[in-house]
Amino acid sequence: MSWREDGKEKTYSDKEVEARLKQELPHWYLENGWIRRKYKTSSWKSTLMVVNTVGHLAEAAFHHPDLTVSYAFVIVKLVNHAAKGITDKDFELAKKIEEVVMWQPGLDDGALPGTPDDPRFKYIKYD
Repeated sequence: MSWREDGKEKTYSDKEVEARLKQELPHWYLENGWIRRKYKTSSWKSTLMVVNTVGHLAEAAFHHPDLTVSYAFVIVKLVNHAAKGITDKDFELAKKIEEVVMWQPGLDDGALPGTPDDPRFKYIKYD
């Protein structure tokens, strides 16, 4: 099957989507047939960093979200247009976006300290 063919992917009902979001992606929500997440940022520079991160992950996954971009936030919206609903692709990409954008290395026991607790270096507003 070529990449253009419809693979007849399973779509989830609204009730199934909401249950999975509650369990797997609690900061995401279902609205008008899309799963969505609003990332609050500290500045335009931070917003562009989130957009570029989401763009990289989406292109690598070959599954592309809709984005709303403003000075201090980015809204990510996912739906599988070919399948006409929410599929595993949407959940998997949402999880990867969440994992990367919300990563706080300073909370790990690793060598990376994370951004300093100083307004000059704030990047994203963590939940």
